[in-house]
Amino acid sequence: MSELTVSRHFVEAALTGARRQKLDIDRMLVDAGISPELLKIEMARVNSHQYSQLLQTVWNVLEDEFMGLGPRRCRTGTFATMCTLIMDCPNLKSVYRQAFEFCRLFEPMVGMKLETSGTEARLVTVIEGEVNDPVHFFQESILVIWHRLGSWLVGQPVELSGAEFNYPEPAHGDEYRHIFHCPLTFNARETALTFDRRFLDAPVIRDKPEMRQFLRTSPADLLSRPDESNTFTGRIRTLIGRDFSRSLPDFEWIAAELNTSPQTLRRRLKQENTSFQEIKDLLRRDLAIYYLSRPDLAINDIAFKVGFTEPSTFHRAFKKWTGVTPGAFREGDRGGLE
Repeated sequence: MSELTVSRHFVEAALTGARRQKLDIDRMLVDAGISPELLKIEMARVNSHQYSQLLQTVWNVLEDEFMGLGPRRCRTGTFATMCTLIMDCPNLKSVYRQAFEFCRLFEPMVGMKLETSGTEARLVTVIEGEVNDPVHFFQESILVIWHRLGSWLVGQPVELSGAEFNYPEPAHGDEYRHIFHCPLTFNARETALTFDRRFLDAPVIRDKPEMRQFLRTSPADLLSRPDESNTFTGRIRTLIGRDFSRSLPDFEWIAAELNTSPQTLRRRLKQENTSFQEIKDLLRRDLAIYYLSRPDLAINDIAFKVGFTEPSTFHRAFKKWTGVTPGAFREGDRGGLE
């Protein structure tokens, strides 16, 4: 079940280059299992599988892994070639250095440069030439892909201590809290990710069969499906589970299961830019969107499944999350909006 959802903003952003080239956007959406009508709902969301499919469609149709947003075309297969070269690196430090050298082979260059100072390591974005990136999706994608690729190679999420952006906070800036799980700084001198230098010594643990499997859906899955297994947010989502029709575990029980005190857990969630209540609300939202895609389920049954005893309360909550009622969302998902 694909329960994580992606904001409509990122769907539109991924189509920016294709739209500029006057390609058939509706066909791309349908091929990814997304109803074009759904995108008429301003606060609509799609599931992570649909989003991953859309990204792969865009890359293949444009034959450009930069999605028409970069300073040049990046032929499909470039990312896979880089991954094949860096997977024999001994540790994360070597991975990032080797990946940067690979990116330097192309002009103008696009990549991330590793810098170290004291106990801190930074990945700084290097983009030469002019980009067509009006909503910063190209820059965001580079940050996310490099961070999550490194985390996957060493088999553990590289915990970020900060993310900086050399542009003002965009309208969709709130989404960044759930992408980077760390303090955010806008209008910074450069776009960069900061983390503890100790992660650079982490050994690469993946083998060639794992890499072949990984590359079947990458880098699309890196953008659409974050590995939150080692974040407190992800671990709490797992502990809560998917059955909201029964009584949910309380915060004290969750903290005990995670071998921490409630005070420490609150502080860690604050560092990850979230709260226990928000985790529950977003999990309810994502589950509701998933269930609405199943025509066999009545909306009142969905309300109960996601933890609402009164359908009217569910309708109000869903409208707050998406701007429309569950019925209107389902109609849009089926392509029934006028």
